[in-house]
Amino acid sequence: MTDSDRIVVERFKNGDASAFDELLSRYEDRIYGFLYRMCRCPEGAADVTQETFLNAFRYLAEFRGDASFKNWLYKVAANSCYKYKRKGVNEPNFELSLEQFLPQEGGTALEIPDEALVPEGQALNAELAGQIEEAIGKLPKKYRLVIVLRDAEGLSGEETARVLDISTAAVKSRLHRARLFVRDELKDYFGSEKAKR
Repeated sequence: MTDSDRIVVERFKNGDASAFDELLSRYEDRIYGFLYRMCRCPEGAADVTQETFLNAFRYLAEFRGDASFKNWLYKVAANSCYKYKRKGVNEPNFELSLEQFLPQEGGTALEIPDEALVPEGQALNAELAGQIEEAIGKLPKKYRLVIVLRDAEGLSGEETARVLDISTAAVKSRLHRARLFVRDELKDYFGSEKAKR
């Protein structure tokens, strides 16, 4: 937990309700962004964000500080997301295996053009960002959670493992498979971009 988070959490535990408002303003946008990538629906993400912060408010007094506040909050958000998904909103009744999405042995590897990797090119390429978001949205939940926490939210492998209560080896495996899937989903996009040149 960063010193500033630690101080604000302690203030809340000591009865300063305004301290929670500080935490809310500090993390609300990040948690909404994370949940939007998981729910793929603005209304759903807003509902789950609200539920996340309600749960955080309820249980913050019991927070021991073993993990950082940020990681604890992502865990609360992930659990809220699971509860939301169990209600069946915007989610299929069954979970597909990632093997059903991945190319079979002997598939061609995706070559990402060098110009797409240049930071300026990435910032200007909203279409590519949309394609990536769409590909991530097709992933089964357990893979989507890992790739969003690691690649979009910037959590380390260890932090992601703690948030999801899985091993770091499982994080690495799921992340690798999720990235392969996204890469495979983008190969047609990059093929059509090459054809335009």
